[in-house]
Amino acid sequence: MKIIFLGPPGAGKGTLSTMVCRDFGVVQISTGDIFREAIEKETPLGKRIKKIVENGELVPDELTVSLVKERLSEEDARTGYILDGFPRTIRQAEALQTFENITMVVNLDIKNDQIIIERLSGRRICGSCHAIYHIKNNPPKIENKCDRCGEDLIIREDDEIPAIRNRLEIYRKKTKPLIDFYANRGILHTIDASGTSEEVYRAFTRLAEKADG
Repeated sequence: MKIIFLGPPGAGKGTLSTMVCRDFGVVQISTGDIFREAIEKETPLGKRIKKIVENGELVPDELTVSLVKERLSEEDARTGYILDGFPRTIRQAEALQTFENITMVVNLDIKNDQIIIERLSGRRICGSCHAIYHIKNNPPKIENKCDRCGEDLIIREDDEIPAIRNRLEIYRKKTKPLIDFYANRGILHTIDASGTSEEVYRAFTRLAEKADG
């Protein structure tokens, strides 16, 4: 099982990936996690990526592709994986085809931008252990404090409303064309992602069962 999750920011790609990995025995590969690790370690690459992300821009294709290719060569990815946040452009998708055979592309569709804005702007992250909360859907027991370690919760810069709108604009310009790219190859499947994570997961499992059948 080699799957790509497509969808705008806030569509729930990361949440669904976690649930699928738990039950299907595959690994989640998120370019966002790869980038954040590089930034936290303050490597030369991390410093370069940090400037790009802070400007609300996408990391250059060649840089992203090289990082993903290296990650897919690791042992845990050989039995199957979910790509979350990659590819984001046609150039990245074409590059991916040269070294991987993707079996399914799932498009998590949300037509109402307000749902996305509410999901992302309400997200809070622990600055210490990186636990994720939401002020409405998954609030901490004590306001602005992490349940796990007690440290303060923060709002990531890319979860501020102006940054969210900018991310949506970038998605529509550069990433949405991937829907047609994979539809033309006969491996695209669309799921309504505006419901709860459980509803989206049930839709995915039905899709996976059909694909196996």
